[in-house]
Amino acid sequence: MASFGRRYLVELADASTLDCVTRGRRSALACGDRVTVLRSSAGKGVIESVGTRTTLLYRSDRARQKLVAANVTQIAIVVAPLPAYSADLVNRCLAAAEHGGMAAFIVLNKVDLPQAAQALEALELYRALGYRVVALSAKRDLAPLVPCLKGETSVLVGQSGMGKSTIINGLLPAAAVRVAEISAALDSGRHTTTHTRLFHLDAASHVIDSPGMQVFGLHHVEEDALAQAFVELRPWLGQCRFRDCRHMSEPSCAVSAACRDGKISEQRLASYRALIRERTP
Repeated sequence: MASFGRRYLVELADASTLDCVTRGRRSALACGDRVTVLRSSAGKGVIESVGTRTTLLYRSDRARQKLVAANVTQIAIVVAPLPAYSADLVNRCLAAAEHGGMAAFIVLNKVDLPQAAQALEALELYRALGYRVVALSAKRDLAPLVPCLKGETSVLVGQSGMGKSTIINGLLPAAAVRVAEISAALDSGRHTTTHTRLFHLDAASHVIDSPGMQVFGLHHVEEDALAQAFVELRPWLGQCRFRDCRHMSEPSCAVSAACRDGKISEQRLASYRALIRERTP
């Protein structure tokens, strides 16, 4: 249900919770993992094993990996007009979803701001690619979002200040307060928004709130898979002059030609190329 460094909040079948640790010094657990535990004392336990994951959302660079959430069915990328969101981060999150076999959609929060119209226009790029864009004001009305979460295990991702925690508080105010209190107790008073937390909307619908992020590396994704993760590139893959084309600056590149013809967004292609450059020694 939540992770705090080397400590984890685990929910049991009877809805009670245990404050758990792992046996080893290092662990690779994510919020949403299904685990087996051994109760060690009142309210405490030890995680014995981790079940097979259906999906895993994580980011990586050359040095390390950061697990975000496990066993989720969809990613909700939360953006807002202010503070300005990063289109590159949105592109990376969408690529991570495509590569990881998860659905994805975009939530434009704070539509009551004057800058919302411009932000919504910029997001039409993603609608054209087949991604849903849900516009709302989390402080006023979450009704547009609720149907998107039904029957799904969703993880909210995005930069700090976009309103992810406001969405959680609006969906489940009582649960949010309760888990925040548990979080503070387990983490010796550190700010609870630095941790990933899972909430139940109903028996079949769950949502995970993740910390704000500024970067989303995909170093673990191979180059060919990266190209496939950008959906608009797929029709042009395999049509380049050279079979090993990386779609950077090679001659007779079908992807580059499609971009020049306006069939591929320059901004999206720039994100893909930035990811490729990050893989280059």
